[in-house]
Amino acid sequence: MSKNTTDMTVGNPTKHLLVFALPMLIGNIFQQLYNLADSIVVGRFIGSEAFASIGETSSITFLFFALCNGIGSGGGIVVSQYFGAHDTSGVKKCIINTGAIMLVTPICFGTAGYFLSPALLRILGTSDNLLQDAVIYTRYMCIGLLFVSLYNFIASILRALGDSKSPLLFLIVSTLINIILDMYFIIGFRMGIKGAALATLISQMISVVLSAIYAYKKNPYFRFEKSDFSITAEMCYKVTRLGIPLSLQFSLIAISAMAVQRVVNEFGSIAFAAFTATNRIEQLIHQPYGTLSASLATYCGQNYGAKDNERVYAGYKSACKIMLILTAFLVLLMQIGGGFITRLMIDDNPEVIKLAAFGLRITSLFYVSLGMINVIRGILNGLGDAFFTLFNGIVEVIARFTVPVFMTSYLGFGTTGIWLACGIVWFISGFTSWLRYLFYFRLRIYKQNQ
Repeated sequence: MSKNTTDMTVGNPTKHLLVFALPMLIGNIFQQLYNLADSIVVGRFIGSEAFASIGETSSITFLFFALCNGIGSGGGIVVSQYFGAHDTSGVKKCIINTGAIMLVTPICFGTAGYFLSPALLRILGTSDNLLQDAVIYTRYMCIGLLFVSLYNFIASILRALGDSKSPLLFLIVSTLINIILDMYFIIGFRMGIKGAALATLISQMISVVLSAIYAYKKNPYFRFEKSDFSITAEMCYKVTRLGIPLSLQFSLIAISAMAVQRVVNEFGSIAFAAFTATNRIEQLIHQPYGTLSASLATYCGQNYGAKDNERVYAGYKSACKIMLILTAFLVLLMQIGGGFITRLMIDDNPEVIKLAAFGLRITSLFYVSLGMINVIRGILNGLGDAFFTLFNGIVEVIARFTVPVFMTSYLGFGTTGIWLACGIVWFISGFTSWLRYLFYFRLRIYKQNQ
């Protein structure tokens, strides 16, 4: 067993989840700081209109990232299962096959996104005064899709092998470079939106180069023999069987976010700037839940590969306790400090700040549902439940297309209905996730015990 891997089939579940999740949480926060740094610098040094332009791009770029990164996540789950079963050959062959897919997929989607971005932004109802900057930023993100996808692929494999610390180091370095370049291009050279996008692109390239060099030199599973370089239909099927549903789930969520964005655009630039601010903040709020989910997926994947269902259930109980403590803290933070956090991004429009803080107070009341979504998805992904990831994404899409319109138009809640709808969607998705866990986990235990 290498010192750069962790065997989660032995030891205390709570300790494994926390020790594994903490570096990943810090890393994910730094990853979110890529775009957040752009938003803060743009919002404070260019203005709220430019800030809104970046907000217009978020759901589109997330859509293309999701289509690619789901494959990498699927490969990571398969790797964790091979690792739990102590199958070194299976681990290496899975890495090779996933890597081949991850080279082709982002090039295809990135090219499509580059040329389709003006049309997609118009479909979303982007106003004329924001369209030009939004197209520029989106196109730079599409160019960087290959680098983001390859980094997330390498990081996903390292985490599947129990190493959540190394990806953190690369993200810290590249994020600091991103912030420095933001200041350099936007304030120094006055490049506007183009400067923010270029800074993000360069830092993304750095993160993938550093992670690839480290993985090859430090992790034995990334040092391949000639026999490992075989692309097989069987292994590609195992990866895509999990990866495609994950990609579709993530992309459906992105599409549903576009539907919400269109509703918000109807309320004008003030509402959209406030919605953009709350989205940026809640991207950070999602990180501890998301890292707990990823930690749980690795833990469950390894223990399911080792055929130890009792440890899987113990991990579920530990994750629920962690999630509830975390939720209590985050709700208190948003109820008291939402306005202050918003002012860190925007200081030129009191109306935007007030509305955004109000929105955060509403959505924070539903954080427990958001936590439950991530806990259950982590377990089911680790167990290889390909069906539910897609089904749950469909449920969320239907809710996001219907609930915001129902709340804002039919019930007359206006802008308040925007954030109420977000919380209700989390509740619906969390409840269906919990129901799936109750039935699916028991069924897998029954089948595995036969």
